[in-house]
Amino acid sequence: MIPMRLFFYHCIFISDPALIEEVLVTQHPNCIKPFFLHWPFMRQLIGNGLLTSEGEFWRRQRRLAQPAFHRERIHEYALTMRDYTAQKIASWQAGQMIDLHEEMMQLTLEIVAKTLFDGEVSDTAKKVGELLAIILKPFEAQATIKWFLHNYLPTPVNRRFHRAKQRLDEIIFKIINEHRTQPSNNDLLTMLLEARDEDGSQMTTKQLRDEVITLFIAGHETTALALTWTFYLLAQNPEVESRLTDELKNVLGGRAPTITDLPALKYAEKIMKEAIRLYPPVFAFGRETVTAFEIAGQRIPVKSQILIFPYVVHRDPRYFPDPEKFKPERWTEEFIRQLPRFAYLPFGGGPRVCIGISFAMTEALIILATIAQQYRLKLETQKFVKPTPSVSLRPEQEIKVIIENRV
Repeated sequence: MIPMRLFFYHCIFISDPALIEEVLVTQHPNCIKPFFLHWPFMRQLIGNGLLTSEGEFWRRQRRLAQPAFHRERIHEYALTMRDYTAQKIASWQAGQMIDLHEEMMQLTLEIVAKTLFDGEVSDTAKKVGELLAIILKPFEAQATIKWFLHNYLPTPVNRRFHRAKQRLDEIIFKIINEHRTQPSNNDLLTMLLEARDEDGSQMTTKQLRDEVITLFIAGHETTALALTWTFYLLAQNPEVESRLTDELKNVLGGRAPTITDLPALKYAEKIMKEAIRLYPPVFAFGRETVTAFEIAGQRIPVKSQILIFPYVVHRDPRYFPDPEKFKPERWTEEFIRQLPRFAYLPFGGGPRVCIGISFAMTEALIILATIAQQYRLKLETQKFVKPTPSVSLRPEQEIKVIIENRV
């Protein structure tokens, strides 16, 4: 546990799994989300969605949204994931060079747009993706004076942010209104529109907008990054890739994967777990204390910022021997049993654990299996790609790969 000052804030960095559990579970009622989620840019973008809301309002929203992520719904979404991946790679050709991160972002954006809104969404997804790129640009300057200026001064970046956000809101509100008059049977938005709380109340249009934006950002950015880093690691570890292709041949035999295949793709699952151990898309998160409490014999005052870095915890040699090595085989049942509960937390933990874990893992595995069964993605250069902390853990430069057919 390391206390320090960060700008105007009293911060405490913790990396011990027992202390993380204390904060996320035991002291959950005494904490809210951290300071950077209260800043104008984040509030204006995400509003009061599941990521930022607190207290009874958050609990109500979570109850209303939960049915959209039940097992039966995930089974339906899996068909979209498989079909959209097949469409994407049908446009690839052997010898073609692609930007891996860009391709994964486009694919997961179309999938989340389809599962959220149904209908033909490629144009909508493309436009939303372009607007989100503009909107998220200021966060690349986080932890700098520029970040503060973007929040409070009419800089060019700030003006672009507000124009893009206004256009994005127009698109989202238009889709919500269309769904009110012509609901679909198969998308997340219709389920959120029809969801009723115990007292019969429903989400307002503004609440729906906030949840849709939250799902849009969380539902494509993190999965795209998980897949980007996974294929990057596979390209550097041919023995792991070979073992994966053997499993895909044995389980799938050349056919497209379905959700019922996923329990048999045990090595593929280990690969995904190991990739997001090394490169967790959500590399850091935190809590702000609203009531003082004590952990590890130290009093934590009100308004303290408790910061947790999965990127650091996941590379602790006490829990992960050879922590810098990509070793999917480490994820045996015995290893998982002896691992401290909060030593591995790519999706957070406690009551506010990510609501979309099953959606994200299903999507990642189906995309991984579909692509890896047909193509090998060979790095243009073996130069190390540096991860950079922005809104999420992105590659600092483009990851160029050459598509090769599997023989």
